Amino acid sequence: MDNILLAPLKGVMALGGKLNDMINHELSDPDKIKEQLMKLQLQFELDEINEEEFQRQEADLLSRLDDSENEEE
Repeated sequence: MDNILLAPLKGVMALGGKLNDMINHELSDPDKIKEQLMKLQLQFELDEINEEEFQRQEADLLSRLDDSENEEE
């Protein structure tokens, strides 16, 4: 009886785990991070963002890229 009552909760927890894995992969994929860096550079060159915002986002992306490359080693 307990299994029947807990089944929906277990399903939600499993789904949450899969979503977490997908998000972590998306945030740590070197190719995705490099793509984001290129988009950021373009935004800066087109004056869509200021230099301060560019530097802040670039530092974050470069840190993530460094972390992802260290994980692969």
